[in-house]
Amino acid sequence: MISIENEERPWGRFFVIHDQPKYKLKRIEVDPGGRLSYQYHYKRSEAWTIIDGVGDITLNGVTKEYKAGETILIPQGVKHRIENKKSEKVVFIEVQTGTYFGEDDIVRIEDDYNRV
Repeated sequence: MISIENEERPWGRFFVIHDQPKYKLKRIEVDPGGRLSYQYHYKRSEAWTIIDGVGDITLNGVTKEYKAGETILIPQGVKHRIENKKSEKVVFIEVQTGTYFGEDDIVRIEDDYNRV
């Protein structure tokens, strides 16, 4: 049986679909006007595939719009964020690969919600 863990955040929510020693799989929903912190990770890389909506994704200071069906690869150590400037939520699937997947591997550079 698969149990899906979900957590609410100020920008939306995420659902952990699968959590294994070598990878973690999440569904992430960003509400209109929401954006994740500008961040990077020491111990993991991520691949984001947009499945619904449109998101503005920033990688190392360069921002590009991504829509459903498009995938962005985020190597370990690369600064990144997604922002939803549209009126409908943006949904993406995140595949994390690396050696550690805890939330404490998030190094926040900027955060709209004053999280450390």
